[in-house]
Amino acid sequence: MKKFFTVVFSICALSVFSQNPTNKAPKDVTVSGKVLEAEVNTPMEYATVSFTNSDGKIVTGGITDPNGSYAIEVPAGIYDVKFEFISFEPKILRGQQLFESTILPTQTLSIDSQSLDEVVVRAETTEVQVRLDKKIYNIGKDLTTSGATVSDALSNVPSVTVDVDGAIALRGNGNVRILINGKPSAIAGFGSTDALQQLPADAIERVEVITSPSARYDAEGTAGILNIILKKEKTLGLNGSIQTNIGDPLTYGVTGNINLRTDNFNIFNTTGYSKRKSPGNSFAENTFFELDGDNTRTGAIDRVIREKRNFDRERGGFNTNLGIEYFLSDKTSITGSVFLRLGDNQSSTDNITDEFNATNDRTTSRSRIETENEEDLSYQFSLNYVTKFDNDGHELTAAFQFAQDEEEELSYIDERIIFPEDALLPAENIAQIEDQTEYLSQIDYVLPIGENAQFEAGYRGNLEKTVTDYTLEEQFFTGGSFVRNNNLSNIFTYDENVHALYTQYGNKFGQFSFLAGLRYESTQQKGEVDAVVDQNNLGFDLNFDNTYDGLFPTLNLTYELGERENVTVGYNRRINRPRGFFVNPFPSRSSEANVFQGNPSLRPAFANAFDVGYLKRWKKLTLTSSVYYQNETDSFEFIQEDTGEVTSNNTPIIRRLPINLSTNERIGFEAGLLYNPKKWLRLNGSFNFFQFKTEGAFNEVDYGAKNTSYFARGSAKVSLPYKIDWQTTAFYRGPSNNAQTETEGLLFLNIAFSKDILNDNGTIGLNVRDVFNSAKRRSFTDTVRFTSDSEFQWRVRSVNLSFTYRFNQKKQRQRGGRSNDGDDNEFEG
Repeated sequence: MKKFFTVVFSICALSVFSQNPTNKAPKDVTVSGKVLEAEVNTPMEYATVSFTNSDGKIVTGGITDPNGSYAIEVPAGIYDVKFEFISFEPKILRGQQLFESTILPTQTLSIDSQSLDEVVVRAETTEVQVRLDKKIYNIGKDLTTSGATVSDALSNVPSVTVDVDGAIALRGNGNVRILINGKPSAIAGFGSTDALQQLPADAIERVEVITSPSARYDAEGTAGILNIILKKEKTLGLNGSIQTNIGDPLTYGVTGNINLRTDNFNIFNTTGYSKRKSPGNSFAENTFFELDGDNTRTGAIDRVIREKRNFDRERGGFNTNLGIEYFLSDKTSITGSVFLRLGDNQSSTDNITDEFNATNDRTTSRSRIETENEEDLSYQFSLNYVTKFDNDGHELTAAFQFAQDEEEELSYIDERIIFPEDALLPAENIAQIEDQTEYLSQIDYVLPIGENAQFEAGYRGNLEKTVTDYTLEEQFFTGGSFVRNNNLSNIFTYDENVHALYTQYGNKFGQFSFLAGLRYESTQQKGEVDAVVDQNNLGFDLNFDNTYDGLFPTLNLTYELGERENVTVGYNRRINRPRGFFVNPFPSRSSEANVFQGNPSLRPAFANAFDVGYLKRWKKLTLTSSVYYQNETDSFEFIQEDTGEVTSNNTPIIRRLPINLSTNERIGFEAGLLYNPKKWLRLNGSFNFFQFKTEGAFNEVDYGAKNTSYFARGSAKVSLPYKIDWQTTAFYRGPSNNAQTETEGLLFLNIAFSKDILNDNGTIGLNVRDVFNSAKRRSFTDTVRFTSDSEFQWRVRSVNLSFTYRFNQKKQRQRGGRSNDGDDNEFEG
């Protein structure tokens, strides 16, 4: 409606101008400039600019474009120039002598607090905003995220998938970099997804999906970057919200957001506590075959082992994020914040293993119960400085961050034979203590050049150190004392230091925009093991120190086919560094016969990626699409192999190991649709198809594979009478395979309802995740020595009831069809 008024206003202004009664038209000049929103310093689209002569008559006028810019033809003369936008306080430049083409000073408009309540509209549709190097999604309007975690919320973002075991992938590629407010953070667990499964989704303002990152961003993550922006209210005064939830399996929690903003400072805090049970289960049937002298399968079965596991996990956590932004002047501010997360988790895994001989007769059954207690402590201190030299984007920012993450896991393993007779076996105690420390320093400089060009340069230093103390104690006989196993116990210290410099330049020529950059990164990865065991027993060097440099060019182009249609082209070079546990040479056991071992010889992988996108907006429909290609060298692949060793029960031990393969080619297509056919119906959907091919060999075994897969999601939101909303979301992932394993497709469905109460200050929500309890990963692995048929369910169906209360805060707010995302700079990283 506000767009309609601004367009009508402009037409009326032009109509008045066309009625100039003089016979001799004065000389026309071009008046241009830019209009910004004061609170967030972002461009204002559809702002009205009018020119009034000395008689008080409007001579002409126009509206600003998506970049907040305007260029209006006006007869030479003296005018009052007025800048307006509905619900904002107007500004007037009086007595402007416009006798030649002129660029007026940039104007900033502030919210008119008296009229704000009159123009609030409900904005329930999922939004997508396209920048030169990213897409921005507001997930706070998704009903299914009520009472959910950040990990759950990410599963509803287009291009993103969250596996049944919590692994996050972008366009089917699991090597994705996760940032919080543009930086690596303890809030995200330094790249681990475990922390995201404990943080409330209500703390998120938006998610930026960056598939073609500019040079400002880290080069880490060959798939791209997910940047999670946390809430920080920009409205003056005291405001906030509180959300409580309860669910089944047993889940309860409370999260509060509060914000106090004055002219001099802004204090913001998000605090939450949650408790969640996540029962799950898995089943695996491993069939071992006899081999001939050439290690070729004869077809005869040696034995069959069936494992059935039940997981009973309980996660409890407290988190708080407190910050204060102090405005030293109208152009300079400093922000300090502290984040604290406490975790108290317990889990129990009951594993029943049955072994059968070649004639399918059960020979033995064992029960293995592993009880684990985990305590987490994460804290982070951040300091950010911003100075704006003018209102056109000329600014300098600096940041320093210190973070510490401490995790202690204590496990007790109780094992017994239950067939053919009942006998208790020796037990195990496992203690793993992990300390991770990070220092981050960053400085960025932005210099606008003229009306459309912009130059950026900056530095980032990331220093991380992780110490993992792993101790395994075993009984030699039942009831005996526990003895340290020196073959597996160790202390592994891992350092990763990355220093980066970048520069980039962007400009716009008519309908064409570009952003070109170059990033340099110097990386040191160092590992040191303190252990008793001889390294020759592991087959790897225990200590290593690797240093390598890299240049990472980026290029993003946009061509505007029309006001609501454009084409984008992107290129970037990325790196995938091995994580700490990828290179830890000491094996860890998921069960007696299954181990994971890191590979210190693992090298980083490098990728070149290309992306071509197309965006088209109609009145009620928005289409986003892209075709992408990626070529990765020295890519990682996890293989399984028979170690040649057996357990005390003569069961073969299978090892899972990461290796470098020579190449990984990936090509794909994705499309997304947002459709609002009626006021009461909102639809959106996305589809991603990809094919990747790997080539490489390890230990004279060819692990090359070609895989074609896809995933799709759709969501429908219906507004019912009595302020009730109903949303249904479906997700389907197609089958896939790698060199050894084929994985079946899976389909699951989520539904949610919400109702506004208490004069729209409160909302009751009910959601059901995985309605048909079908989110299960089924896969089949085939090697020369064995086959494995397995099914895994990370979490069973859950039901959640929530209540949200807001004070001095509307449910959602939009102005003039624009999104208040606070980050509209077209050339900003």
